[in-house]
Amino acid sequence: MKQTERAPEEFLPLTPAVFHILLALADRERHGYGIMQEIAGRTQGTVHMGPGTLYGSIKRLLADGLIAVAAERPDPDQDDERRRYYRLTDFGRRVMQAEAQRLEQLVQVARAKRVLGGAAQIGGL
Repeated sequence: MKQTERAPEEFLPLTPAVFHILLALADRERHGYGIMQEIAGRTQGTVHMGPGTLYGSIKRLLADGLIAVAAERPDPDQDDERRRYYRLTDFGRRVMQAEAQRLEQLVQVARAKRVLGGAAQIGGL
């Protein structure tokens, strides 16, 4: 079956590692170490992704068509030519968005159940 025929929801739920990788690629192409740095920075160091988890996840994401190896490379004088840069595919973006919506719905349920602060707790309810 072609990846364009698959529904993004078929990939849900994503593992936290995969979701973090997709989020790291949401705004620009990155190499593996850059992905690890972005995740650590965005989470204030609370999420550390080791190379085994990162590259195992990247291998699956490539095979599933959620990410691709970037065609263009930075200037070789400014970067190590051995690095591979990854980019989010359109399909990968749709899967990432579907996961974000799924998680948002869970947070709404948690707020409604008063597990988290929010609208359900306003006014002393």
